[in-house]
Amino acid sequence: MNNHHRFYLPLCIAFGCIIFMLVWYSGSSTSEYQNTMYAYAAETNSSSAQNDPEVIAKQRREKPARQTVKGLYVTAYSAGSEKKIDEIIRLIDTTELNAVVIDIKDYSGRVLYDSDLAMVQDIGAEDNRIGDAKALIKKLHEHTIYVIARQTVFQDPVLAGAKPEWAVKSKRGGIWRDRNGLSWVDPTQTSVWSYNVAIAKEAIRLGFDEINFDYVRFPSDGNMSDVVYTVPEKAKHEVMKEFYHFLNTELTPRPALISLDLFGMIMDTVPTGSDMNIGQRLVDSVDEVDYICPMMYPSHYAHGYAGYENPAQYPSQVLAYSTKKGIDAFIDKRAEFRPWIQAFNIGAVYDAQKIRAQIDTIEKYTDAGWLLWNAANRYTSDGLKSGLEF
Repeated sequence: MNNHHRFYLPLCIAFGCIIFMLVWYSGSSTSEYQNTMYAYAAETNSSSAQNDPEVIAKQRREKPARQTVKGLYVTAYSAGSEKKIDEIIRLIDTTELNAVVIDIKDYSGRVLYDSDLAMVQDIGAEDNRIGDAKALIKKLHEHTIYVIARQTVFQDPVLAGAKPEWAVKSKRGGIWRDRNGLSWVDPTQTSVWSYNVAIAKEAIRLGFDEINFDYVRFPSDGNMSDVVYTVPEKAKHEVMKEFYHFLNTELTPRPALISLDLFGMIMDTVPTGSDMNIGQRLVDSVDEVDYICPMMYPSHYAHGYAGYENPAQYPSQVLAYSTKKGIDAFIDKRAEFRPWIQAFNIGAVYDAQKIRAQIDTIEKYTDAGWLLWNAANRYTSDGLKSGLEF
């Protein structure tokens, strides 16, 4: 063998090995590489990745079917307490209840679960009171409990403080505050919309079945003559309509349903078209989300409403009077009517009779269900059907 052969033979062997490795890698590792990239894209915070249909498909979750939801409100502290959540599960297992609404971001602006979002971390918004959210959701799902995440939007002191350029301003300079000393973010700021949608998408990835948005309005309490908005010339209801549509566009492709908490008087204003000076109108929201949840607590209606000096004493009559005014707005629309009802003692003692009166009245107008509100999470089976009755 001459010197040329001794030189070319090892070179050919090496070249052949390289070709073999390339062919093997392309045949056996492409899917692994793609799966890695899809997993990365599904977790990234960029809107392009989160809206990619292929990425969404990779989440391998289906949007939950609509059902008659009979739920109750749960704070993040209660959700994070094993003793309390077990108590709630026992109540649900033995009654007609089948759902919970858990705070993931409340009026304080704190994000109440372990978030991986860079913005949440950067502004110091995280306050993980829930603990292991995925494990909690799994536990609730094992009891066939429908799990809703409640997310406060425009009342957000944390975001307003961290991003004062996004806050509602005062004519005197600085950040405006309501009568409770809380600051709000400006509903006309689309950056605020994107921040909240990013949180909602992360909650959906954690496994929540529905995102329930609260404080989806302009502020109403405090010195309103001192308020300055970024886009003052746009009507409030136009701003909120655009925001609802943004939620629709961003979240409808996701494997979760969407709902809005609106003022109880939203039903009464249907005939007039008033936005109550906070931007809320049914006509702007019923085609954008799956459920509208008016907060129809009888104690919150004014004295003299529907002819009753103390509306809280007449839950059935008050709810029927209000519901009749607005229920036609849901005809042939995407959204279903699923109100919040009273489970607390203001204006009257809300015993089994009054709780049942509300449920029976609402169920005459909708099969979408209802949600019980008690801020302290003190619930009993009073007024609820037992497991043998439904």
